[in-house]
Amino acid sequence: MDSAAVKKMWIADQGDGTYINPILYTDYSDPDAIRVGEDYFMIASSFCNSPAVPLLHSKDLVNWKVINYVMDRLPFEHYDKPLHGCGAWAPSIRYHEGVYYVFIPFPDEGIMMCKTTDPWGKWSAPAFVRKVTGWIDPCPFWDDDGKAYMVTAFARSRIGFKSFLYLSPIEPDCSGVLDDGQFIFDGHATQPTIEGPKLYKRNGYYYIFAPAGGVKPGWQTVLRSRNIYGPYEERIVMRQGGSPVNGPHQGAWVDTPDGQDWFLHFQDVGNAGRIIHLQPMRWENDWPVIGVNDVDGCGEPVMRYTKPDVGGEYPIDAPEDSDFFEGETLGLQWQWNANYKDGWYRLKDGQLILNAQPVEPSVRLCDVPNLLIQKWPAPEFQITVCLHLDQMAEGDIAGMVSQCGHYTGLAVVKTKEGYELRQYTGNWDKDDEVRTKPGMPEEIETALSSAFLGREDAVLYLRMKVEKETDVSFEISRDERSWYPAGETVEATPGRWVGVKAGLFAVNESKKPCGSAAVDYFVFQPLER
Repeated sequence: MDSAAVKKMWIADQGDGTYINPILYTDYSDPDAIRVGEDYFMIASSFCNSPAVPLLHSKDLVNWKVINYVMDRLPFEHYDKPLHGCGAWAPSIRYHEGVYYVFIPFPDEGIMMCKTTDPWGKWSAPAFVRKVTGWIDPCPFWDDDGKAYMVTAFARSRIGFKSFLYLSPIEPDCSGVLDDGQFIFDGHATQPTIEGPKLYKRNGYYYIFAPAGGVKPGWQTVLRSRNIYGPYEERIVMRQGGSPVNGPHQGAWVDTPDGQDWFLHFQDVGNAGRIIHLQPMRWENDWPVIGVNDVDGCGEPVMRYTKPDVGGEYPIDAPEDSDFFEGETLGLQWQWNANYKDGWYRLKDGQLILNAQPVEPSVRLCDVPNLLIQKWPAPEFQITVCLHLDQMAEGDIAGMVSQCGHYTGLAVVKTKEGYELRQYTGNWDKDDEVRTKPGMPEEIETALSSAFLGREDAVLYLRMKVEKETDVSFEISRDERSWYPAGETVEATPGRWVGVKAGLFAVNESKKPCGSAAVDYFVFQPLER
């Protein structure tokens, strides 16, 4: 496959001075962002995947690239196995006196902080700000007098209640809390499920930008007060209105060097996860108005708009998706299903070598730690993989996975007699995984026979297709020209707080010495029907 012909799956910058929403059709859940000089930085949730907490960079708020991860691994050994829906929830990022700070809530362990002076470089090891259960969505704030605070919300699933916001005085270096703090807002009556608070100050007012109303049907609320502890006035400043963007909320207010205001937020679209939108914002009577077609200070999302004026033009681009494995390390589009362990892979001569890892036959595919996965980059697409089988050992299983709520995978299994295909299908929250052997045309059956064993040209091409943002199916080929359906089409569903991910895996259930599978490329293309 020609790498030069491969293009990004979703481009928001229209090349004519406008952009379309979403700016990222990718699951960068619960985004927060800042501007430092002429640079914008955005982070997102990553839950139980590693590396954890992706860091994106942009010069114009439209064209973004993943540049780093805040944590190489989750800082607790129990994340050496997938814990779906747990781990690193909605983080926040701030810049103060030359230091970048990221606050990361672990709903079962506590609120942690990482920092650096170089966002492209190594971040500090995560340290506790407060060991506590059920506190989520922390955001630090430094006031004009040098005092520091942290605003948080609560997860009812862990602590038994929600819809409150809480303020804690903290050490200016974010090393811990100074006292217990206090509740500052009760949203039960008018702002149910208020969460994700981001604290700012402008014109003598303290502002808390916070989503309310629930993820899919909700809206963006802003609170303001002259006193950081309140009482706070409230106003809904953006909701769906007549737009197709449901639940537009939770994100970040950022500005341009010349004073334009913008708001980044997510929209939960189901299988693709929580995709990112960019809205124009302005101030009226010391209240923000987000979006367009505003009524009584409440706007609605735009679908196409003039790009932010940042004083320059920058290349049209998007985060990486396809991979030809030509670097010395894995691309930043990849994450593992749990904490990474040395030896799971290596890169050699333009190939990804996946070393099969031993697993018990009872382990479901969705619970395999060494799934190498990445987010969907568009609503529809197909992925083609070139898979080498000659270094597989007896009992090795290698192939593609669609990791989500209703998950599936197609793999090649090496047996004594040759190779066979296996499809996995199940639900992450049920013990219902089914493993089947798809029927194959004669050409593929012949290729999978013992005649393939030990041959250097033992190569198969696998393809995953995603249609209508829902249907996941597989095809197989010997020559990348003639393709044959393989297995059943599966209707994907979202995972626990996350969208569907696509990827690769190699395991061995036989308790015999493991081999490896080599991959030449993992390429996204427009869907061929």
